[in-house]
Amino acid sequence: MARSSPRRSSSSTSPHVPGARKAPDASLPRVWKGVEYRPLTDPGPARELFTFAAAARPAVVDADLALGAWADGTRLVGAVLAERDGPSALLYGPVVVADDEALEIAEQLVAAAIDLATARGVQTLFTRPQGLDRVWVRFGFIPVPEVGLPAGLRGRPGAGLFAYRGGSALWSLRPAAGAEPGDRAPGSPVATGSS
Repeated sequence: MARSSPRRSSSSTSPHVPGARKAPDASLPRVWKGVEYRPLTDPGPARELFTFAAAARPAVVDADLALGAWADGTRLVGAVLAERDGPSALLYGPVVVADDEALEIAEQLVAAAIDLATARGVQTLFTRPQGLDRVWVRFGFIPVPEVGLPAGLRGRPGAGLFAYRGGSALWSLRPAAGAEPGDRAPGSPVATGSS
């Protein structure tokens, strides 16, 4: 399948991962191949997509991080939802119900989610890969152990855990002295600007 590269930001602060695709600039809404990607003002239709696809979804959606892909400006064909705990967020999805270009729509939703989360001050994004490992890895997500999740995001359904930290942060899962397991390690996060 032919790949199209999203527009790339000239001031990217994403970690350098050989072969990783950088997320485009944070301008939303954006249109790609006739599909519009924009924040969801009402996550209700996205919840219906997740239910239709029998995909796990957050009990409480962070409306600031909910994104949809709209075909013809009216039909929701994909969505990604998030649950936030301080400077961390757990992404759910992407769920895509389009017949054509489903993988490309999923990639565009991930790119938009990274941009939006960075703009909203999220420093670490977590996700359950749901078989889309190659999509997550392209954007610099890496497998991490469950203990890396903040306490407020633990106990969610799914297997496997990937995480993304913008900027040039080094990964360390060792908690700071006196910190609880799962708390962020010192010096771990810092995503600034668009990735």
